[in-house]
Amino acid sequence: MNLSSLDPRLLAAIGAVIAYLIGSLSFAVIVSRLFGLADPRSYGSGNPGATNVLRSGNKAAAILTLLFDALKGYIPVVIAQSMGMDNLTVTVVGLGAFIGHLWPVFFKFEGGKGVATAAGVLLGFAPAMGGLVLLVWLGMAVVFRYSSLAALTASLAAPIIQVQGWGFSAMTVGVIVMSVLLIWRHEANIRKLLAGQESKLGQKATPPSGP
Repeated sequence: MNLSSLDPRLLAAIGAVIAYLIGSLSFAVIVSRLFGLADPRSYGSGNPGATNVLRSGNKAAAILTLLFDALKGYIPVVIAQSMGMDNLTVTVVGLGAFIGHLWPVFFKFEGGKGVATAAGVLLGFAPAMGGLVLLVWLGMAVVFRYSSLAALTASLAAPIIQVQGWGFSAMTVGVIVMSVLLIWRHEANIRKLLAGQESKLGQKATPPSGP
């Protein structure tokens, strides 16, 4: 099939659906099952993401979760770019993968907060942009040891970095949408940070006995 002959809106819709299905693979749950760990939605913050998997005490499972959650945002974007899709379609594909992580159809729409997947999408959009945003996250995480604070700061920085380095485009809108959703998904963490009750990186939770 000649993709260039398809209506751009149809192409964007197809790409977004495929990316959404890829994003719906909740690797925190999948990896935890493979490692014989408790479901990450049942302990700690209840968030199916790498930070909460780390609270199980299994660093390998957390690293794999982080890697695969990032790749499911990165790969659809890079494939869309390699197929010659325009900036708007690539952006919609990235958003599809990100939204799939937040509301995964395969896991009762109980998804994570999207930090790793958003990072993968940004790296796919432009490696330098994604790298700069990751540096913001890393700097905040190292200094303050709060994953949520690092994610919130990186979310605020991402649109500024994108506009300053790449100019305003459809991609800017995509980055802003992801940033807003990331901040919204961290609402409970914001309250805990303000109350001084937020858990620091690597702080273990006591999982229930059995997966």
